[in-house]
Amino acid sequence: MKPAKLTNVLPLDFARHSQVLKTAQRVLEIESKAVAGLIDRLGAEFEKAVDIILRSKGRVIVTGVGKSGIIAKKIASTLSSTGTSAFFMHPADGAHGDLGMVLKDDVIICISKSGNSDEISRLIPILKRIGVSIITLTGNLRSALSVKSDVVLDVSVEEEACPNDLAPTASTTATLALGDALAVALLEKREFQPEDFAFLHPGGSLGKILLKIDDVMFSGEKIPRVRPQAPVNEVILEISRKRFGGTCVVDERDTLLGIITDGDLRRYMSQSQSFFELKASQLMHRDPKTVVVGSLAVEALRLMENHNILQIVVVDEENHPAGMVHLHDLLEAGLKQ
Repeated sequence: MKPAKLTNVLPLDFARHSQVLKTAQRVLEIESKAVAGLIDRLGAEFEKAVDIILRSKGRVIVTGVGKSGIIAKKIASTLSSTGTSAFFMHPADGAHGDLGMVLKDDVIICISKSGNSDEISRLIPILKRIGVSIITLTGNLRSALSVKSDVVLDVSVEEEACPNDLAPTASTTATLALGDALAVALLEKREFQPEDFAFLHPGGSLGKILLKIDDVMFSGEKIPRVRPQAPVNEVILEISRKRFGGTCVVDERDTLLGIITDGDLRRYMSQSQSFFELKASQLMHRDPKTVVVGSLAVEALRLMENHNILQIVVVDEENHPAGMVHLHDLLEAGLKQ
């Protein structure tokens, strides 16, 4: 029995595949055009929105319904992570008690494609009575919501990517992009630094990269220290008690002179018959690897890897030991070798 011919399978699949790609390309073209169309609309209203938020002593509350509500949540999250305290409030929840969270120093950002959302419109008289500033992102500048807002930002689009021009697609993308523009403009005005971002993202990879050595080092009485004249038994006791696998050697002014590790002790013990007669000054490395207070923890990790050491001393500007870190401390903090 001869096998069935499959001559039409590849062309058919290719045709279907090609149509899928054409649809995807059309969607991306429409949405990219919607975002690009916002550029020429940026002007005094956008600057006013930024100024209102900067001058506010309260928080930013972002609200919206349906797809606009989802975009509102993202904008609130982006604002919060970039230095502008913000949260999302569903307008239905606002009408049932959550308006109690709104204070007169707050700023409300309303998101509505039509500008005629019943759920948001019901809140406006109460928000006006509270005295908050209202910023609206909408595709309808003549809507009731637009008329009652302090600032209106135009996020209208020529068409949705949906072939029926119904499902919010290009309009939500444009609104999200303008929300990002607002957040980044505020970030720059506040001079928000990577260290600030890391502080708000301690669980993220950036938070780990920007982690300061000060946040993981042990300081004060936890730093192992001995004087240059300390005998071997005192050095061993200090290393054992503080559990860093080493100890600093400091002078009477607490200036770092060197470091002794348990590896050094083992080497001297195997090489010297008079091991227990040695002093700390004879055992120590006189040029220990150090990092300065305020350095990034990842720099300390890199230094430890490059020199194959397990502990590092953190010093201040006058070369006084301000802290000590073991390799395990950095790994436990989430840094990777």
